[in-house]
Amino acid sequence: MNKFTVISTAVFTCASLLSSLAQARYYDDVIDSGYIKVGFYRDFPPYSYIENGQPTGVDVEVGKRIAKGLGVTFKPHWITPDENLDDDLRNNVWKGHYLDKNEEQPLALKNLADVMMRVPYDREYSYMQDSTGAVINEMVVMFGPYQRESWQVVYDSTKLDNVSTVAVFQYHPIGVEIDSLPAFYLTSAFGGRMRDKTHHFSNAREAFSGMQSGKVDAVMAMRAEVDWLVSQQSESKYKLGENGYPMMGKQKWDIGMAIKHTYRQLGYAIEEVVDGMVRSGEMEAIYQRYGLRYELPALYQEVAKQP
Repeated sequence: MNKFTVISTAVFTCASLLSSLAQARYYDDVIDSGYIKVGFYRDFPPYSYIENGQPTGVDVEVGKRIAKGLGVTFKPHWITPDENLDDDLRNNVWKGHYLDKNEEQPLALKNLADVMMRVPYDREYSYMQDSTGAVINEMVVMFGPYQRESWQVVYDSTKLDNVSTVAVFQYHPIGVEIDSLPAFYLTSAFGGRMRDKTHHFSNAREAFSGMQSGKVDAVMAMRAEVDWLVSQQSESKYKLGENGYPMMGKQKWDIGMAIKHTYRQLGYAIEEVVDGMVRSGEMEAIYQRYGLRYELPALYQEVAKQP
């Protein structure tokens, strides 16, 4: 065998190996590897966070249950939010981060999740188009709704008798996460009459701390975040508002998962596990363990209404 044959054989072997790696993390590859990488947002209680050095939260519990259902080991893939969800899906599900300059690098060598949790299950978003008419998220499949989320106000009952309407926040300061939908809503609704009373914090926990210290009289955040924060308190003065949000648009939305569009078989297997959890009540039980109210996604509510 001459040196050219040796080199050619080596190149062919490497190319074959890289080709197989580039196609990794299909269903069979996940099962053969013995583990599944589940993507979670970093430092995002009560959904996904680190406690006593261990991953915890409702989404982490669901991820562990998915791994158990597939008969593989659970591995967390922590996600730091980018500018928007489109970026998060690109960086963590189908392509990899833009700082990875090697576009030829196999997907298996990129830091990608096999499945990403806490993705909106929304047909309009899934098929959203850019200015050229191209589907923005055509490289991912959003599937498996497992929870319905909504907005919630919590208030200090020593400062407010009740919150039956957001109009009270023309006169009482309220805390919100910066750049969140509640932040935009409270600073623009009703001609901006609540703008001066809206205080911005880095996240819902900081806003709640602001209420505890007297900086604000109320907080508006996602229901599960509010439930979890209230459940951590020994004081009973923090009450849930019963108000609606006029002119806000969509106030409830379903949460599901996302995979790369070529990994549909893996998605079907994951969906089977999660569907069983929802239908059996196991999903609701996980939420209750964290002090959270649980609401079925619209898909299951519609089935429940059928005779």
